[in-house]
Amino acid sequence: MSAFHGISALLQAADPNLPPIRGMPFFLFTIVKMIIIFTIYMVGVAMLTLAERKISAWIQDRHGPNRVGKGWLQPAADGLKNFMKEETMPAGVNKPLFVLAPILSFIPALTAWCVIPFGAPMPTRWGRIDLVVADLPVGFLFILAITSLGVYGIVLAGWSSNNKYALLGGLRSSAQMVSYEISMGMSTIPILLLAGNVSLNSIINQQAWGGWNVVNLTVAFFIFMVAAFAETNRLPFDLPEAESELIAGYHTEYSAMKFSLFFIAEYASMVTASALMATLFFGGWDVPFTARDNIGPFSKWLSLLSIGIFLAKILFFLFLFMWVRWTVPRFRYDQLMSLGWKFMLPLALIYIVLIAAVMLGLSAAGIDQGFLYATILGSINVVVIIVLFAILDRGRIISPAYGRMHPREVERLRQVTRRAALAAEVGR
Repeated sequence: MSAFHGISALLQAADPNLPPIRGMPFFLFTIVKMIIIFTIYMVGVAMLTLAERKISAWIQDRHGPNRVGKGWLQPAADGLKNFMKEETMPAGVNKPLFVLAPILSFIPALTAWCVIPFGAPMPTRWGRIDLVVADLPVGFLFILAITSLGVYGIVLAGWSSNNKYALLGGLRSSAQMVSYEISMGMSTIPILLLAGNVSLNSIINQQAWGGWNVVNLTVAFFIFMVAAFAETNRLPFDLPEAESELIAGYHTEYSAMKFSLFFIAEYASMVTASALMATLFFGGWDVPFTARDNIGPFSKWLSLLSIGIFLAKILFFLFLFMWVRWTVPRFRYDQLMSLGWKFMLPLALIYIVLIAAVMLGLSAAGIDQGFLYATILGSINVVVIIVLFAILDRGRIISPAYGRMHPREVERLRQVTRRAALAAEVGR
């Protein structure tokens, strides 16, 4: 009897007002959404490896992959090669954890997509279908919780490999993710204050009426974006797998598909981070200049258009990830930790207090969310950005190439070098 009640509750999950038999289409739609989304997700992640090579070739003015199916079948060739390669198991490894680590790294990035809405609701003959696999009321908190588990796979990979370079890479990664995950979480609190909810669809609808959060909360977007680069171990934050220092970091001892799973997890995390930035700061799937996608009447064409808009935003951020990788040099490790703890975290805390105070003042003044509200918040953000980057930073703190030495000391050392070179020339 309890099993019957459990199945009945599952079938009614989409709409509790429907009886179990009529609730069956919603259960089937959930299964279809899971299959379609994760199939597209995995194929897209595979194609991102080709996009990475093509974009790097374009930036470096050279040809990318162009031999296997004119380059388009290169991901399939790479996958076949990885399946055919020999699986190595070095002596001294902790075999269960060594095998489990790539799985633990891959699954959280994949699971986070369950709660990200990717389009406006779609009308069907059985009722409205929300274009999200699982519309959790705490969807955003679920993403933060799930994505934070990926570090366990990396740490276990480094420890179980019985290799000092892999261990150092795992330790670096754990310290880096813990450092920047706090800033990432703090940067989203102003979003939750504006939306008044932790549901991702509520955050999207709030931006439809109150303007994109990238305008209302520009500093929060900057903090979130930098933390997203650090969380995905992408340049300039790829210290855990720094080839020049640690060979390949935590996956030094891995081969074949276990090795590939780490790269698949990295690109999957990039897609998830891009979808989050599009959802939290750029309106998500919202179709501009119309409210029909938010309040109805819904249409299938509008739903398809919203999916296209959401994908375009994700592709923009994926291109940004790759562009930065092939443009910006790597941070030193002390710079990376200093940026996270001495700059990002205090900035996030101060920004929370500032936005909360402004919202309280606007509420006391009787100004509701709308054009005037967004204009005031945007103007405050412009002032904060000018103070932060043009006055306080001046291109020094947020820069991998910046050193701690005072410019006068740098100039003195340059003069010493010039005099030594001149003396050597005279001695000849």
